[in-house]
Amino acid sequence: MYILGIETSCDETAASVIKADPKSGRLLVLSNIISSQIEIHKKYGGVVPEVAAREHVLNIVPVVQEALETAKIKAKQLDLLAVTKGPGLITSLITGVETVRSLAFAWEKPIMEINHIEGHIYANFINSSNQIKFPAIILTVSGGHTTLLNMDKNKKIKILGETRDDAAGEAYDKGAKMLGLGYPGGPIISQYVAEYQKTLISKAKKPNEPLNFPRPMLNSDNLDFSFSGLKTSLLYQLKKDPTWKKRIPEYCYEFQQAIIDILISKTLKAAKKYGAKTVMLSGGVSANTELRKQMASTVKKNLKNVNFCVPAKEYTTDNAAMIAAAAFFKLKSKKPSSFSQLRVDSSLQLK
Repeated sequence: MYILGIETSCDETAASVIKADPKSGRLLVLSNIISSQIEIHKKYGGVVPEVAAREHVLNIVPVVQEALETAKIKAKQLDLLAVTKGPGLITSLITGVETVRSLAFAWEKPIMEINHIEGHIYANFINSSNQIKFPAIILTVSGGHTTLLNMDKNKKIKILGETRDDAAGEAYDKGAKMLGLGYPGGPIISQYVAEYQKTLISKAKKPNEPLNFPRPMLNSDNLDFSFSGLKTSLLYQLKKDPTWKKRIPEYCYEFQQAIIDILISKTLKAAKKYGAKTVMLSGGVSANTELRKQMASTVKKNLKNVNFCVPAKEYTTDNAAMIAAAAFFKLKSKKPSSFSQLRVDSSLQLK
């Protein structure tokens, strides 16, 4: 079967066509088109919802057309349309939802509405669904979400913990802004971290003043996260350090490691508590090289006979292939809807 997915929850206009085999459960991504707005939002230091919405309106039809052309598929061959219903920016979501409603009406196709977080989770199923054993503990970490979830053998998802303030990706962005590095913060900080690691390998001496960033809620008796205190600590250390501009790579290294330590510690705690057979990473921050490497190492060292899965990097940030994949797997437990039943819901939560 052929599924067209559409994703417009934030600042990426994306469309993808996947070919799925209902018998084997295998997926083949025929196209995965993304129109990014990063360059547009850089000058604002973050996503401006009104600007993002206007760009979606301009880009959505050409992106869908390109996805179909790249996949060499005609609309009449599609079996299902899938779209992100929420959570996300309401003005961005509306563009995707209304486009799919129109296409479903014109093409007489059913619709599967997808939770954005579920989409990130199912990005892991695109190439490695056979490696996933249940129960699975999933860390979804991005600019808008930091959530720990448990998925059982029936694909039912339960939230175990969430951030109480900022998401990890947001901490990256605001940390980078304090350091004067620009937007988006995650990739920039990662570049500086790689630079600093090279100096460590060459046995360069660290500056005399140590950086002691906190790990908020690291030892709490729950699986929730908090990153606002970490950002505040960075701000105060910069204020008292007149030489910080010469130590940017070190600041990036220590700041990122604090985030990674929190994420790994909570995930490991959840995996042990719920007897996980698989640990999965998902979301935009899962593209971070150090997080992927350290999480894999921690799972291998501390959890026996537990698989570790992380999506290919092209499926970590917001994309429509993950939305189409989620729709395919949810077909077993959920019936598609018609164009008249689809409504946007920016506050949609996992149940």
